[in-house]
Amino acid sequence: MNAFGTRVNRVEDTRLLTSGGVYVDDLRVPALIGAAYVTFVRSPVAHAVITGIDTSRAKAHPGVVAVYTAADLTDLPAPQPFRRPEHGEGFFAEPLLAGEKVRYVGEPVAVVLTDARYDGQDAAELVDVGYERLPAVVGPAQARLDDTLLFEEAGTNVADQRDRDTDDTAVFADADVVVEREIANHRVACVPLEARATAAAFDGTRLTVWHSSQNAQRCRGTLAEILGIPSDAIRVIVPDVGGGFGAKIGIDRDAIVVAWTAWKSGTAVRWAEGRAENLVAMSQGRAQLNRVRIGGRRDGTITAYCLDVVQDAGAYPRTSTLAPVTCTMAPGVYDIPHVRTGYRVVVTNATPVNKYRGAGRPEATAAVERAVDLFAAEIGMDPAEVRRRNLIAANAFPFRTGTGVRYDSGEYEAALDRVLGAVDYPRLRAEQTARRDNGCVNVLGIGICVYVEMTGGGGETAKVIVDGDGQATVLTGSSAQGQGHQTAWSMLVEAELGIPMDRVTVVHGDTDLIPRAVGTYSSRSLQLGGSAVLKAASEVRDQARRHAAGLLGAPVTDVVLDTGSGTWHAAGDLGGSVSWAQVVKYAEVESISADVEFHSDRPTFPFGAHVSVVEVDTGTGTTTVLRHVTVDDAGPVLNPVLAEGQRHGGIAQGIAQALFEEVSYDGDGNPLHATLADYRVVASADLPDFELEAGATPTDANPLGVKGIGESGTIGATPAVQNAVIDALAHLGVRHIDMPLTPSRVWAAIKEAGGESLSQR
Repeated sequence: MNAFGTRVNRVEDTRLLTSGGVYVDDLRVPALIGAAYVTFVRSPVAHAVITGIDTSRAKAHPGVVAVYTAADLTDLPAPQPFRRPEHGEGFFAEPLLAGEKVRYVGEPVAVVLTDARYDGQDAAELVDVGYERLPAVVGPAQARLDDTLLFEEAGTNVADQRDRDTDDTAVFADADVVVEREIANHRVACVPLEARATAAAFDGTRLTVWHSSQNAQRCRGTLAEILGIPSDAIRVIVPDVGGGFGAKIGIDRDAIVVAWTAWKSGTAVRWAEGRAENLVAMSQGRAQLNRVRIGGRRDGTITAYCLDVVQDAGAYPRTSTLAPVTCTMAPGVYDIPHVRTGYRVVVTNATPVNKYRGAGRPEATAAVERAVDLFAAEIGMDPAEVRRRNLIAANAFPFRTGTGVRYDSGEYEAALDRVLGAVDYPRLRAEQTARRDNGCVNVLGIGICVYVEMTGGGGETAKVIVDGDGQATVLTGSSAQGQGHQTAWSMLVEAELGIPMDRVTVVHGDTDLIPRAVGTYSSRSLQLGGSAVLKAASEVRDQARRHAAGLLGAPVTDVVLDTGSGTWHAAGDLGGSVSWAQVVKYAEVESISADVEFHSDRPTFPFGAHVSVVEVDTGTGTTTVLRHVTVDDAGPVLNPVLAEGQRHGGIAQGIAQALFEEVSYDGDGNPLHATLADYRVVASADLPDFELEAGATPTDANPLGVKGIGESGTIGATPAVQNAVIDALAHLGVRHIDMPLTPSRVWAAIKEAGGESLSQR
C-alpha cells in the first residue's frame, strides 16, 4: 500500500466550498414538492402529568394539514423499555410523543403539519396542553435520593447498576497514600453545524426517508421495527451531513415521528429544527459524576485504583454503553495491579444523554488523569514522573488490563517523552517557578494527559465496481460527516487498482444501493470501512487479472498490474499493455465488481499524550491556552491531511469542554442554555495553533494496520487543559476545580484557597 503517508488534498472540498453541500433541508427532489412542514409542540416544563391536550384550535388554523398526538400513535408497537441486564426488568420506556407525562423541557407532546414553514410555530402555540407540575429531579445526586420518581412503577430512579457492593478496602492495604475525590464530567451539547433534519414521502407502497444520520441502514431497521412494516418497503437516503459526533447515530424519536407522519397521512413532509430547539431537544453527552480513589507508594508507584460512576441518563436511558465503557477503560495507560469499578445509571428531568464524540472513553481518561495528578500532588512528585513510572511498558503488549481488556499495541512512554521534549518541559517548569517567585498575576500551568482509547471492532461492507470506461465506483457502508471518505477510499482504490483518484466515485448512505452496512461511529471508518474497500478492490484485481491474461495471451501468473499507469502487462513485456477499459470489454461484461464484508474480531486501541500550556490571570480567573502539543498515535497514517483535520477538530472540542461548554439547569429543570448566547462554544480566537507530533504504532487487527483517529483529540485534550489550569494554581493551595473552568469558577477556587492577595496585585 504505497498510498500511505501521502498528503492529498480533500477531493470533496471543491464541491462543498463552491456549489455547496446538499443537506436534508436543501433537498428539492420531485417526491418532496409540496411537502408539508413539521413543527413539534414541546413541553415547557421539566416534569408534569399531562391532564389533557386540545388540538381543535390548531386544526382550524389556516394552512394546517394535520395535528397528531400520542393518541394517534396507538396502532404502533409499544416502545421498548430500557432493561436492566442483570434481571431483565424494564420500566423506562420513552414514548414517541408524550401522552401521560413529560419528563424534560423540550420533550415532544404533539406534532403539527402546515403548508408553509413559518405557519408551524403559530399553529403549535394553539395546541392547548394541560400540565400538572411535579417536582423536578435535577442532577445525579438528587436522582439517587429517590425522593421524586420519574417512573413510579420502577420504584427508583436507578435504571441500572453493576459491581457497586464490592469492598475495596483490601486493595489499598499496602498503599502509603490514598487520595479520594468526586469529579464531575459535566453535560455538554452536541452543537452540529447542521441541526437535526428529516424529510419523508410515502407513495402508497414505499416510504422514502431522507435523514441527517451516521448510518442509513440502522435508520431503516429502526423504522421497520417501530412502524411494523418490512425493511424492503423503506428506503433511507443520507445526503450531506453537517456534523454528527455520535449524536446522529441511527434515527432518534423525533425523526421517527416525522417519518410516521408521512406514512400515516400520505403527505410528503420535511423538518429541520432550529438552533434553540436543537439545544434542548437533541441528545446530549458526558454527564457523569465520578468518584475516584487512588493509592500507592511514596516512590510514585500506583498500586490500586477504584472508579465509581454515576451516569446521568437524562429523562430516558437511551443507551446502555456509556458507563460500562467508562468502567472498561478505567485504568487507562497504567499498569495498576488492583482496579475496581462500578456504576449506576440514573434518570433525571433533563434532555436524554447518548453517545457523543468518545462516548465513555473521554470520561474514563478524565477521571484517571485527574486521579494521577491528585496522587502526584499528594506525594510531592512531578506528575510527568509519576506517569512514567506507571505506564504499561512497550514490551508488555498485547496487554491485559485490570478490567480484562486486551490492548493490542502501544508505546506509551515514547509518546510521553516525545510530547514533553516538544514543549521543552524542564524550561516550562523553570518559567513557572520564576513567575511564582516574582509574584506574577498571570501564572503558568502545564497539564499532561496520557491516554488510550478503544475504537472499531465489528464489520463493514464495501463494493468496488470498475466499468467499461475504466472508471471505479465505491459503494461504502461507511457514512461520511466530514471525515474525508471520498478522498481516503479513492486513495485506496488508486493504490490497489491504479485508477486515478479523479476517476473514482464514492457512494454512501442509500439503503437501496447499500442494503447492508454498519455506518460511521467509534472511529471505525478507515480500519473497517477502508479495509472492506481494500478487500473489494483486491478481489476486483484478482478477477481482472484472469481477463487481462486472456487479452494479453499470457499465463495468469505472469500478468502484472502497473498501478502507476493503471495498465496490465505481461511480466518482462513492458511494450505491450492493456487498460482497464480494454479488460472489461474483453470480459464481455458491463463491469467487474466485488461485494464484500470485512470483519475484525476485536477493537483497536489508539493512544497518545497531550501537553497543554496555559496562562491563568489570577485577578479575573481567565484562562488562555498558550500551547497545545500532542502525539496521537493511531497507527500508520494514510493521508496526513485527513488525520490532522480529525485531530484539530477533536482537540478543539476537548478544549471547549474543559473551558467553555456546559449544559445547565435551574432547580425546576429549566435549561439555562437555550441559545448560543448562553451556551458558550469555542471560537478560533480561543485556540492556539496546535502542535502535532507523529506516532504510527500499527495494529494486527486489520490489513491496513490502522486504528481510529476521530475521537482522540476529545479524549486527550480535556484532561490536559483541566490539569494545566489546576497546576497553574497549585501554589495557591488549589487542588481541584470541576469543569468547565470558567473565569468565575477559577476565581472562586482561588478565593476559597486563600489566594485573594495574589489575585489583587
